[in-house]
Amino acid sequence: LGFRKGEIEHPVRTNPIPRQVPPQSIYTRTIPSILMGGILPFGCIFIQLFFLLNSIWGHKVYYMFGFVLIVFVILVVTTIESTILLCYFHLCSENYHWWWRSFLTGGASTLYLFIYSIIFYFRRMEVEGTANLMLYAGYTLIGSIIYWLATGTVGFI
Repeated sequence: LGFRKGEIEHPVRTNPIPRQVPPQSIYTRTIPSILMGGILPFGCIFIQLFFLLNSIWGHKVYYMFGFVLIVFVILVVTTIESTILLCYFHLCSENYHWWWRSFLTGGASTLYLFIYSIIFYFRRMEVEGTANLMLYAGYTLIGSIIYWLATGTVGFI
């Protein structure tokens, strides 16, 4: 059945040579746009992150799971919106390299999350020693990578 059909004809002819991307303004360059894309999603979660870190590392009871669900939904919505907005800016400036930028923009709040966690360690935790710092940084890095993959996937999809 499939061999009886003719070849698929594309509706337009594409050029085999990709177009050159014109010079970009400061907010559409790669690094600044990725860093800008992470500020708003991190701003949605940083208060709740304090309570989560206190409950995990401070041996305190955490009982606001409904509020965490609401914050998670807000995080997903703001990640999607910021990624769409920055991808729109890239495409309007004739930059067609949006795939990895959308993933990295979605996951950019991970950098702020990791920095906040390290600041939390030095300001709030009452432990000393290199071994404790390495253990904390290792677990925080693993959690940050999982967070990066999740938010990057949400931003790309």
